[in-house]
Amino acid sequence: MTVSRTICLGFITVIAIGTLLLLMPFSTSEGTWNDPVVALFTSTSAVCVTGHIVVDTATYFSPIGQFFILALIQIGGLGYMTATTFLLLLVGRRFALRDKIAIQQALDRPGIQGSAQVVRSVIALTVIFEITGMLLLLIAFSRDYDFGRALWLSIFHSISAWNNAGFSLFSDNLIGYQSSLIVNLVIPGLIIFGGIGYEAIFEMYLWLRDRLLRRPEKIIISLNFKVAVSTTIVLLLVGTVAIFFAELNNPETLGSMDFATKIMAAWFQAVVPRTAGFNSINIGEMTTAALFITIALMFIGGSPGGTAGGMKTTTLRILTSSTKTILQGKEEVVLYDRQVPINLILKAIGVLVGSAATVILMTVLITFTDPDVDFILVLYEVVSGFATVGLSTGITAGLSIFAKLVLVATMYIGRVGVLLLMSAILGDPNPTAIRYPEENLLVG
Repeated sequence: MTVSRTICLGFITVIAIGTLLLLMPFSTSEGTWNDPVVALFTSTSAVCVTGHIVVDTATYFSPIGQFFILALIQIGGLGYMTATTFLLLLVGRRFALRDKIAIQQALDRPGIQGSAQVVRSVIALTVIFEITGMLLLLIAFSRDYDFGRALWLSIFHSISAWNNAGFSLFSDNLIGYQSSLIVNLVIPGLIIFGGIGYEAIFEMYLWLRDRLLRRPEKIIISLNFKVAVSTTIVLLLVGTVAIFFAELNNPETLGSMDFATKIMAAWFQAVVPRTAGFNSINIGEMTTAALFITIALMFIGGSPGGTAGGMKTTTLRILTSSTKTILQGKEEVVLYDRQVPINLILKAIGVLVGSAATVILMTVLITFTDPDVDFILVLYEVVSGFATVGLSTGITAGLSIFAKLVLVATMYIGRVGVLLLMSAILGDPNPTAIRYPEENLLVG
């Protein structure tokens, strides 16, 4: 079995186990057998770290069911191969070449060297951020709940935010904390660092360490770090400003808030499309302009190698830089004085085409079965599912069973990746030495 098939089937296996656990009576608050569609949808959403829900997680599931969801989020955020590899390390099994290749593909790394150490570092980094987030959120939640409840809420939301899942144990998500400075800094902070990629965080740490210790040997910042971080900053700033003005006069969202809360809410809603489905305003009451802005941010998503979904920031930069190169009449795509290899350009184009095709197909399927739902709302749900965001205008629970199953497939495709899934279906490509003659054709 190829590595790509192992990863794809691994996610299906975890989803199936999660579905069985959530089906059990002890997973629901009423103590009855769960609806199979609800169990499958919730399990897929958790493993694919999406956050789409068809029932209220806070009231529908028992504490045991909520724990199962949290465990699925953690496994899904780490990735099937990372989680299983860590277990193999715990029992002392040595890495084979196949294991190293699997980790390389799962974390989207450039090489296979040091795979075991990378897995240990990823686990350590995850624990550090999640514990830090839990302790900070505990300060906010302990003001409204007793220590035990506040601790559970802090753990759940910290893990959910770091893994870009967006599941919440509040029926109104985080609308009740839209004016909380701690929540509006900690949750977005976890989302940003979780979605920017492990490689970028490691480089950031090494760069800061060298500066603080004043080491003569300075770390050379990689092109991936420069592109991921700079693109993320631009998207966050542009998103915040765009959502702020799009919703400024909407009395159902930002219009009725004081200025400071408006800024925090706009910032929060610019971060969550990166891709975590938390919300501090009512998404269903947003203007059409703000919905389109959010759709664009969701489709772009986070950065490779992290817990985020979407097309990825690096893909966006390669495509925009390629367009810039054509407009300038040049033949080489250059980013930060580094030429981008042609195979990466082709991969970026493949990701864009595959992502767009998936969104179009799934949107068409749902509009066939649920013709009464507005197109913009269907498109929003599909992009949110594909980019593993989980934001919703509130229509998910009312969709037909077929539409829910379409969203299940959409979330799965978005999590494993279009190219990886096609590689699993078609098999690994066979290199060829054949070269064909060139011929021009009209484009554009």
